[in-house]
Amino acid sequence: EMITMLMQPISLLRSVLSIQSTLSPFHPLLIEGHSRDTRDPTVVANQIVSNLRQSWKERNVTKPPILITQGDPLTEKGISAITRIVANELGVKRCLVCLDEDIDPDHSQLADRHDVVYELKYSQLVEILNQQKMTTDEEDGPGDDDKEKMSNKLTVAINNKIAMKNDKRKTLGQDNLADWYPKYALLQEVTKAAFKQISGEVTVAHATGDIAEFSVTSFYEVGLELGFIDEKTDMVNYYDSSE
Repeated sequence: EMITMLMQPISLLRSVLSIQSTLSPFHPLLIEGHSRDTRDPTVVANQIVSNLRQSWKERNVTKPPILITQGDPLTEKGISAITRIVANELGVKRCLVCLDEDIDPDHSQLADRHDVVYELKYSQLVEILNQQKMTTDEEDGPGDDDKEKMSNKLTVAINNKIAMKNDKRKTLGQDNLADWYPKYALLQEVTKAAFKQISGEVTVAHATGDIAEFSVTSFYEVGLELGFIDEKTDMVNYYDSSE
């Protein structure tokens, strides 16, 4: 409790309704990158901020941005350091999404809560995402509901992607991806898709132009393939002006 006293209190959004009413006035910003990034986080963050300002101007984004983070523990370099600096530079607050305790008991405890004003759980975003049904041309027969749940579509797509990556790793003589991959890839993809649904808009900015093939970040392709995220309107690639 002592730690939170030093910062402004965090509002725990306890219902889907409160999440939607509290966060829909904002433009959600998510920054995707690697936790093991060894570059100077200030240099990277400044470049992202410059990329974002340019993109928001072109896209005429008028809602105030809020930075959505996904429980990365604070490190000196890497994505959690980068997102802190970006939020600071843009003068925006942060909203934290954590995995529920039954999925990962440590995730919430280790999360960086600096400048976080709202906090919510992954399962709540799954619920929001599943309010939207896949539009199919066929008439839904009885019992089709479950099959059409958005989160199920994402789960299947992520598991397929993992199987493909594991096949490739086998040919490289490497072990399978760790068994925690699906839950973190799902957290990443559900969060983006749900926030786009909450706000009607989203920005997904990459912290590197060189996304590692076997990283959790690389699963951003799933969100694009399923049409949750639009590459042209929602994504801001990493351009390094010094290159």
